[in-house]
Amino acid sequence: MFGAGQTEGKSDMRNLLGGKGANLAEMANLNIPVPPGFSITTEACTHYLANKGLTDEMHKEILAAVDKLEKTTGKKLGDNADPLLVSVRSGARISMPGMMDTVLNLGLNDVSVEGLSSKTGNPRFAYDCYRRFISMFGDVVLDIEFNKFEKALEAQKKKSGVESDTDLSVEDLKEVIAASKKIVKDEKGFDFPQNPEEQLFMAINAVFDSWNSQRAITYRKINNIPGDWGTAVNVQSMVYGNMGDNSGTGVAFTRNPSTGENKFFGEYLINAQGEDVVAGIRTPSEISTLEKKIPDAYKQLIDICQTLEKHFKDMQDIEFTIEEGKLYMLQTRSGKRTAKSATKIAVDMVDEGLIDKKTAVTRVTPAQIDQLLHPMIDPSCKQDVIAKGLPASPGAAVGKVVFTPEDAEKMVGKGEKVILVRTETSPEDIGGMYVAEGVLTVRGGMTSHAAVVGRGMGKPCVVGCGDITISEAEDNKFYVGDLVINELDFITIDGSTGCVILGEMPLIPPEISKEIEVLLGWADEIRDLGVRTNADTPEDAQKALDLGAEGIGLCRTEHMFFEENRIPVVRDMILSETKEERQKFLDKLLPMQREDFTQILRVMQGKPVTIRYLDPPLHEFLPKVYELKEDLEALKQKNAPKAEIEKVEKIIDRVVNLHELNPMLGHRGCRLGITYPEIYNMQTRAIFEAACRLHKEGITVKPEIMIPLVGHVRELEITKKDVVETAQKVMDECGVKIDYTVGTMIELPRATMTADKIAAEADFFSFGTNDLTQTTFGFSRDDVAKFIPLYIEEGILPEDPFVAIDQEGVGELMRIGVEKGKSTKPDLKMGICGEHGGEPSSIRFAYNLGLNYVSCSPYRVPIARLVAAQAKLENEK
Repeated sequence: MFGAGQTEGKSDMRNLLGGKGANLAEMANLNIPVPPGFSITTEACTHYLANKGLTDEMHKEILAAVDKLEKTTGKKLGDNADPLLVSVRSGARISMPGMMDTVLNLGLNDVSVEGLSSKTGNPRFAYDCYRRFISMFGDVVLDIEFNKFEKALEAQKKKSGVESDTDLSVEDLKEVIAASKKIVKDEKGFDFPQNPEEQLFMAINAVFDSWNSQRAITYRKINNIPGDWGTAVNVQSMVYGNMGDNSGTGVAFTRNPSTGENKFFGEYLINAQGEDVVAGIRTPSEISTLEKKIPDAYKQLIDICQTLEKHFKDMQDIEFTIEEGKLYMLQTRSGKRTAKSATKIAVDMVDEGLIDKKTAVTRVTPAQIDQLLHPMIDPSCKQDVIAKGLPASPGAAVGKVVFTPEDAEKMVGKGEKVILVRTETSPEDIGGMYVAEGVLTVRGGMTSHAAVVGRGMGKPCVVGCGDITISEAEDNKFYVGDLVINELDFITIDGSTGCVILGEMPLIPPEISKEIEVLLGWADEIRDLGVRTNADTPEDAQKALDLGAEGIGLCRTEHMFFEENRIPVVRDMILSETKEERQKFLDKLLPMQREDFTQILRVMQGKPVTIRYLDPPLHEFLPKVYELKEDLEALKQKNAPKAEIEKVEKIIDRVVNLHELNPMLGHRGCRLGITYPEIYNMQTRAIFEAACRLHKEGITVKPEIMIPLVGHVRELEITKKDVVETAQKVMDECGVKIDYTVGTMIELPRATMTADKIAAEADFFSFGTNDLTQTTFGFSRDDVAKFIPLYIEEGILPEDPFVAIDQEGVGELMRIGVEKGKSTKPDLKMGICGEHGGEPSSIRFAYNLGLNYVSCSPYRVPIARLVAAQAKLENEK
């Protein structure tokens, strides 16, 4: 029980009572006005789902709690004089806004509605509650399409000649109730249930069942929420915001959830119930105007919100109802917020003394940091703004217009980018919202479903855009005045300004805010794990430095070979049949590679740079056979000289000769360096000539030479010997001593199992997790898209192992590699250089494995800095 001095729970019981129930209990403990009620635990939910129903014992306990609630309130369910009405709400341990079901006004029937009417002296209010209850119960519990009830309501408004629900008379509402009951009878074959206890148990069952609704399952997948947690159910005595102009209901935040500004933020409706606000059916008023409407309740609301924020030490999302001037709090929870807001609130709360730096670092998620790196519209470009709504979730998004979540998922599955356009979103839209680039709605305010979910997902979102009208003829178009926007037309939305723009606008990367820099600075003070970047150009290297990288963990030298002026030379080198001929073309590539390394090493200014030697199969640099055959046919058609034709024929023969059935397991990596040592020798010379040149300029350099695809220690011995000899030769020629190391990528299962032997020759290890995943699973990373989604859907794999490290298999091999490597060299430096180095769970795994650093793409460096600190803090708990 909670409320009225009988509170048994508290906020740290959220795993049992759910977030809503635990916080209701905590508010009651703080003497904040909370309507009394009770919570049915998450354990009851899991038991219900496992046994497909409530047990007799559960029935008895629930009825005992109802009896206690009736005594507390002095009211009785179904009473014809002063009936007790309750809300039945879900409450998972982690907030899942709108994903599960709620029923309000439960307990009303043909008898109790008369009691409510007499007790309140407000028949219109009583019958309005009854018609709401029937439609909500019909939708949530009886699974009748809600629109059927809405059509009955609209038909009555049309018949009575009124526009607003609030203009309907008592007699009008009675007709709506009769029509709604008929819908139930027609759809289900039985009368609307009149027994309040039957209503209650049906509603509890529906809320428990909603834990496994498709929208809830989708939300859990998106947010990595375990499916076996279950939801609590909160049964709470009703308070009414729809009792006239001195009543109302609203949703508010103790700070602005979009910007983080320390200013009370929210919306409310006079003479309404809570669902009206979040559903976006009516346009709410800005919260500050409540001060003039109901001043005493507003002042109390401000005081309570300040108390809650200080108590929970976080920005709170609250729901409240004012019943005839008296304020009641229906919910408080840590508010969903944008990335910009999260960082500002975290930093501000440290400055205000509410939290410390370590807590602040845990308050921002990796996904939010990622959101802050989202692009925005290039301000130098002219914008054709066709409409404007509310800026609900910042960032810009470009995509093709779609009108249903199903179409959004279908189009994205084909590789398209889409903007989901809806009159208003509902929980069923979650899948489409997740895959869309952004969301645009006609109705709804800053606390509507679209706004809250958009901010939580980091999706650019514009809501309440009344300038647009979606065609009711279902011909897949929307209108802005006379302008017609068809399905699959491109639009751009700006969630920071609320603008809707015709066409595809160019987007540019955002700037890092002061708050992010401060927060990441605190993360750097905390973390032990180093953060490097994967960079192959001086531009990428500089960007990574700007974002806080401490070095380059992977410089892929083959990327330098693909430039337009180099690829012909590379192809000539590959197609050469003798070492002498090959050396001639390598001599042409040498100055190009030297300049590449000079620029990158100069940018890094003494920070470590790990340079991986040529790794991919040679066929990747060659033209395709079918392209060559097309060229050959064209030469023959125009009677080209015999020498030209023979040259192409010779190239075709050579390309065919180089073809491998499985090139990713073929002639690549260190195998190339052993069969064609002159290739690696050229790269060594280029690196050390660059390093010596920079040393003479007074620039410190720290090249780390990395040999790829080593599976046997002898491969490293042979290639390392060539590296050392060539490096020494260059340093002798230049009269310069360069400090360098030679290590290897650990990317084959055999390498992990023989890491103790390989460590004897290696100065460092860098786990190439992409290839290690490929060779451990036997998956081709270029082809897994054909079946990985099904594997995830069927529960074979929890997620794509090329996105997050498979800790059970690949991770175990890494653990063996670390232990064996350190058994030979206890201080052996180790890192990750695959794209896993920027994925949060993989970064945490790297920290727990005892690696020295992770390396990731430049724009993921801030994420890695944050997660590295969070991983350490998690281990300190």
